[in-house]
Amino acid sequence: MMASHFFIHSILTSALLIAGSAAGAEENASNPLAAVNNTDIRYQYFDLEGGADRQDAFIDGAYMLRPDLKLKYELHYNSTNATGERFNGFEKTSFKLIYFPSQKPLNDTWAVKSALGLEWILDFGDPEEGIGTGSDQIAPFGGFAFANTNTGMTLIPLVQHFASYNGSTDVSQTAMRLIALQPFGDGYWAKADIKAPYDWENDAWPATVELQIGKNLSPGIALYADVLIGIGADRPYDQGIGIGLRFNY
Repeated sequence: MMASHFFIHSILTSALLIAGSAAGAEENASNPLAAVNNTDIRYQYFDLEGGADRQDAFIDGAYMLRPDLKLKYELHYNSTNATGERFNGFEKTSFKLIYFPSQKPLNDTWAVKSALGLEWILDFGDPEEGIGTGSDQIAPFGGFAFANTNTGMTLIPLVQHFASYNGSTDVSQTAMRLIALQPFGDGYWAKADIKAPYDWENDAWPATVELQIGKNLSPGIALYADVLIGIGADRPYDQGIGIGLRFNY
């Protein structure tokens, strides 16, 4: 009887440890599937072809509506001389609902969370000024977060399709994305975010990589820096840098 009680207690303890480790690995808001509330103030600078540039100042935040439902939101303001003349203006805002159907351990090392969602993008820009696409879009997506309960690493593969439903530009892109997020001691983390969208309208692959290093200065505040790299002949930019200030609540 004592042996049976100990066996059941061990199973329950192991399951709680796995679930708790998985949740801890996902607490960083740089994971889009993390169950957290945050607001980030960000700035990114991109080198474009021909010596032009694009600067993007934006708000990037999230709020948990329920334990299994998350709202992400963004608002972007651009400054660019991509057309030869400097223009400034709001580029877009987006709202993304993410539903988490399940979260469970796979084995003693890995746990998985599934996600389904829909993004709504409202475009404010003017393509003739080099800002925005000129079309509003909807973008369904799905993915998983695989959390390593020993190292804290989280691997997040995602697939999302962007389709315009009005405006001056036809948009049809299917984007594959892979995020690797690794926490370190003293509140540091590192992130790699690989995006490989296929543009059905232009038969192109405007692929990019974002590398991020950050630190939690306190439970409520974090600071991070980005290195942005365009990949291939269809890259949307050559390279860039960024900085972000995060408020967790």
